[in-house]
Amino acid sequence: MTTDEQTKPGKVTFVGAGPGAADLLTFRAARAIAEADVVIWAASLVQEEVLQHAREGAEILDSSLVPMEDVLAVYERAAQDGTRVARIHSGDPSLWGAVQEQLERCRTLGLETEIIPGVSSFSAVAALAQRELTIPEVAQSVILTRLGGGKTPMPPGEEVREFACHGTTMAIFLSAARSKQLVEELLEGGYAPETPVVVAYQATWPEELLLTCTVATLEATVKEHRLWKHTLFLVGPALGAHGTRSHLYHPGHFHTFRKADRTARRQLRAVGANEAGSGAAGGGEASAAADSGHGHA
Repeated sequence: MTTDEQTKPGKVTFVGAGPGAADLLTFRAARAIAEADVVIWAASLVQEEVLQHAREGAEILDSSLVPMEDVLAVYERAAQDGTRVARIHSGDPSLWGAVQEQLERCRTLGLETEIIPGVSSFSAVAALAQRELTIPEVAQSVILTRLGGGKTPMPPGEEVREFACHGTTMAIFLSAARSKQLVEELLEGGYAPETPVVVAYQATWPEELLLTCTVATLEATVKEHRLWKHTLFLVGPALGAHGTRSHLYHPGHFHTFRKADRTARRQLRAVGANEAGSGAAGGGEASAAADSGHGHA
């Protein structure tokens, strides 16, 4: 080891590996793995093909076989030796990744840190189902959550039934083992029994399973296919919506890079005025959005 290597601080890069498929890694993620002296990955959540980016001679550690204390010991060694560690997380590290506690430990050790975002399983499932989660005048928000009662307690105000009252799109993680409770809370919160649901098991893995059902048939669907882990639910009316149109791409809408067609603009303003006058929810807001000139192509 050279003098420069001895004085160089160690670094831990938290790599978002996506929902499983190795080709959903970003270029930046692949580069971080290739540059690492130590690669820590979870064989239970990430496909082994991601390791093809690791350099020859790199130390490989399967985090699914060891407690967090063993991972932290690698960080301590990196701080002493000035080595680079790639810590591979499934999905995106910012969601249920236990990243914050690791960051705090790394900073205490004086390690440089970096987070590389990954594809979250909820967006991967939406892509597999070929559905947009935010449909104009139907749903403009996405709630990411999990069912209470598991290993980690839910903070006050964050139960599924409380989020369900918004009636928008929900992505529900880590909840397949308690599908009866999930259905009860979705209905208590206000979702109609016929609300569409997408059920995804092992999304982007070779054994992936994608199912559609409703809130009323969710429990039966889960039990029929014996799903209890690695399962994500997308719930909400947007999953079955058709025939809507965004004003952003209407020829009557203008923004910094595009001028509006005058005739189409008059028509768009008239629609907004009629909706506002009839008391339709969101009519006035839609008209204001069309007038704002903001947005992107």
